[in-house]
Amino acid sequence: MSLTIQLNTMIAMVVIGAWLGVALDTYGRFLKRPKRAKWFLFMNDILFWMVQALLLFYVLLLVNEGQLRFYIILAILCGYAAYQSLFKNIYLRILEFLIKSSIWTYRFVYRLIIILIVRPIKWLIQLFIVLVLFLGNVLWKVFKLAFLILYTPIKWLFQILWRFVPQKVKIFFISLAGILIRKKNTIVKWWKKFRE
Repeated sequence: MSLTIQLNTMIAMVVIGAWLGVALDTYGRFLKRPKRAKWFLFMNDILFWMVQALLLFYVLLLVNEGQLRFYIILAILCGYAAYQSLFKNIYLRILEFLIKSSIWTYRFVYRLIIILIVRPIKWLIQLFIVLVLFLGNVLWKVFKLAFLILYTPIKWLFQILWRFVPQKVKIFFISLAGILIRKKNTIVKWWKKFRE
């Protein structure tokens, strides 16, 4: 292995060590260990370290064809230690700022969508329902008025004609009405029993 490849490998492994520190802090920030179940933590930890190992091996494969030497482990530890001592606090502040900015942006966009899209649609639907109910009420009143206008003269006409009907025919119609009412009551009673 040439000196250039060794130098490139050292630099890459220092960067990977720093990356491990960043990844661990980010992972810990988003995972919130005290609030999670143990099996969930176990599965996440295994997946996290598998991804980190694959990333390390991929970088090693690109830099020095996957040769693992002792100084590579030291370079990873140096990169991790450099991150912990020099960049950890700065990174954590930047991470918190990015998280708060993302939450603020999400809430802003959510409120904007509610105000500009959802509420106008809701108001339009309510206005449509109010208009339909108003028109239905107006049409119902017009229908009732038209019915009364047509029904009243016919009622008066039948009341006048009813006076001239012979008494026997009146008794027949009254008894027929009684029979029809009894039949209707019987059908209603059967229908209620059938529905039970």
